[in-house]
Amino acid sequence: IMWIEVYINDKKKRVNLNSPIDISIPLKSGLENPIAWYVKPPKIEAQQIDDWVGAVNEGASVNFNKITFNPHAHGTHTECVGHITSKKVSIQDCLKTFFFSAEIITIEPVSTNGDYQITKKQLEFFKEKLTLCEAVIIRTTPNTTIKKTQEYNNTNWPYLTEAAANFLVDLNIEHLLIDLPSIDKEKDDGKLLAHKAFWKYPENTRYNATITELIYVPENITDGTYFLNLQIASFVNDATPSKPVLYKLEA
Repeated sequence: IMWIEVYINDKKKRVNLNSPIDISIPLKSGLENPIAWYVKPPKIEAQQIDDWVGAVNEGASVNFNKITFNPHAHGTHTECVGHITSKKVSIQDCLKTFFFSAEIITIEPVSTNGDYQITKKQLEFFKEKLTLCEAVIIRTTPNTTIKKTQEYNNTNWPYLTEAAANFLVDLNIEHLLIDLPSIDKEKDDGKLLAHKAFWKYPENTRYNATITELIYVPENITDGTYFLNLQIASFVNDATPSKPVLYKLEA
């Protein structure tokens, strides 16, 4: 067993690196993925070059697949402010460190004028805990495994209010992780109020802040403080597939 010691808010904690909790949703070929934003399912298929097919079962010496997907629409992904800017900003330039103290909180979105929202008032309940963390992981209810394969198109999913996003900024939360396709309303006429608020765009842009969407936190994982390893793929893009991994903190 490999243990490390970390200091979080001046308190020494132990982390067992042999007990990771992966809260990403692996990308598969076909419909067994969460899918949003009106795009076709991802494809993982053998590359074909003239008469050669890159599959061992087709006579090739290796499997040689090509992958077609959109990071925003297919599975767990981490994005930076480049998602909403005309200037090209890459997640590689924004996320420079990968280990954070993180708080899991579970919230039931509230019904408001036909929408379901995560509000500032709900987040205020967790203020004391969130003040001590760099990242927040929001698990919404109901929390069934359907989230791993949900087609979100035209479902008007729950979202964060602008005030809720501003509240997280006020608490110095730099990394927001959530189990929804977006922290904003599905159809909002391009306002993107929560995204802009969380990144403080354009006045005081928080280039170091990230948003990770379409995670899945299983029911057997309790709310509380964890050690987060936010892993991203090396794509030069505003968003990339990602693999957030949690570790329990032990005294």
